[in-house]
This record gives sequence, structure tokens and C-alpha cells, in this order.
Amino acid sequence: MESISVVIPAYRSSESLPPLIAELERVLPTLTGGAPFEAIIVNDGSPDGGKTWAAIRELAASYPWVHGINMMRNYGQHNALLCAIRQARYELIVTIDDDLQHPPSEIAKMLDYLRANDLDVVYGAPEHEQHGLLRDLASQATKVVLQSSMGVDIARKVSAFRVFRAVLRDAFANYSSPYVSIDVLLTWGTTRFGAVTTRHEQRTIGVSGYTLSKLIRHAINMITGFSTLPLQVASIIGLVLAAFGVIILVYVIGRYLVEGQVVQGFPFIASIISIFSGAQLFALGVIGEYLARIHFRTMDRPVYTVREHTQERHD
Repeated sequence: MESISVVIPAYRSSESLPPLIAELERVLPTLTGGAPFEAIIVNDGSPDGGKTWAAIRELAASYPWVHGINMMRNYGQHNALLCAIRQARYELIVTIDDDLQHPPSEIAKMLDYLRANDLDVVYGAPEHEQHGLLRDLASQATKVVLQSSMGVDIARKVSAFRVFRAVLRDAFANYSSPYVSIDVLLTWGTTRFGAVTTRHEQRTIGVSGYTLSKLIRHAINMITGFSTLPLQVASIIGLVLAAFGVIILVYVIGRYLVEGQVVQGFPFIASIISIFSGAQLFALGVIGEYLARIHFRTMDRPVYTVREHTQERHD
């Protein structure tokens, strides 16, 4: 049996973390067969007056295998995950949300599938997501974007509930951009992905910090930070509209030669100008997104900054 590190990004989860850790304490010994295990909880700048960090400190004091990390501010879920993944000490890494929607008992399914099929990454794909209609639609749209960024078919089944081999960290050990997608980074190290259906429970404690707007921003960051698809789309739109412009030109000249008339009317001219101006502004906006990312890279903004740990760690 391999040793396991469980990584938990925490955001306003002082009430949900204690039962989650209690369940992990029951489940993890049965999964490791005597091999060591740990849980790393990262407080991602929770705006709750220090309640989440206090809960993490209490858990770390009660459970020797729990380690807490407190971020200087909120950097985002994937940045917090990257911080914890780099701190993980064991052979397999499991990422799980802090809201109890991913039952720890389902980790066994993913581990069995990973071992049986000799895979490097396995996702726990929920049979039915329990976020609400708009959140679920936004989640599916994000996965479509993610498929373009990852370049693997399994992207449609990506979830925050994953297990992967720790050796994959070597592929992104020097990654330093403030825009992070763990799923894309994992594709830098392997193509051996899999997914298994797992239970996805209704959230009963607190409310999700992952809003619709955050999902949209994450999708935009993924597709512009890890893919050239927007630039290709802008080029295709430019070519299509250029061809459309040639057709309009042929129509105008042809009508003048055949009928001796020119195309008149303000609506016609205004619509043509609007189409081409819109295409130009769209292309400029796409280019601007990429320039912004280059700009932030030159600023050398940190991926994350740690304020404190619950205790010193010794490998």
C-alpha cells in the first residue's frame, strides 16, 4: 500500500472541517494498510475573522497527522492546492473539498481504479452534481473550456475530487505564474488519466465560495493562460469577415456594373461598419488578455505567500 497525502483547500469552513477530518481519520488507515498518511489544510484567506484558521490549529493540535497552512490573503482554490501539493510528503496525493460533498469513503474507489488500470490521475466524477442549476451549467461550460486547455478527453469528467501520483509534481516544479489550473498542470506530466463515478452529497454546512462569476473568471484564465484557442478563434473570425467583406464588395461593384446603381442607405453601411468594428475590438480584447498575462509574469507576482504553519515539519 502507498502512503497518502490528503490536500484540503479551506475557505470559510470552520464548521465543516472537524467532521471531515474525523471521517478521514476513520477512512485513511484502511486505505494505507499501515503506511503513513497526512492531511494538509490550506486556509485561503478566509474572511471570517480567523475562525477557519483557529479551527485548523485546533485540528492540527488534536491530530498529529494534520498540518495547517495559513495564506497571507486569498489567492484562489487552485493556488492554495498548488501550495499544499508542494508540501505533500507521500506517494499519492488526494485533493478533496472542505464542504463534505465529497465523501472520504469514496477515495477507495479512485485508488482501486488507479491501481487496477496503472493510471497516474483519477477523478471522482459525480453522477449528479448538487450545486444548483446555474452553478451546474457554469461548471459544465468550464469543463468544455478545460478540455481545450488540457487536450485530453477525460476533461469533461474533471472534478476537485482527485487522486494522483506525487511524482507528477516534477513536471511543474518551477511553475511560477499567478494563474493556476491544477488539472492543466497535471497534463504536463502524464496522459494517463481516468475517472470513476463517485457520490456527491448535498451541502449541509455553509455556502459555497465558488460563485458563478468566479467560475467564469477561472474559465477565462484557463483558456487564455494555457491555450492559444482564443487567438485562433480571433483569426478565424477575421478570415470569415474578410471573406464576407469581399462578397459585399463584389455585390456592390456587380450591381453598379449591371444596373448602374450603387447600394444606398445608412442602415446597410452602419451594419457593415458595426460588424467589422466589433471583430476588430474582439481581436484586440483577446490580444490584450494575453498581453496582460505577459505583463503579470514580468511583474513576478507570487503564486501564493504563506503567513504561517501550524507546526514545523521534518521529513
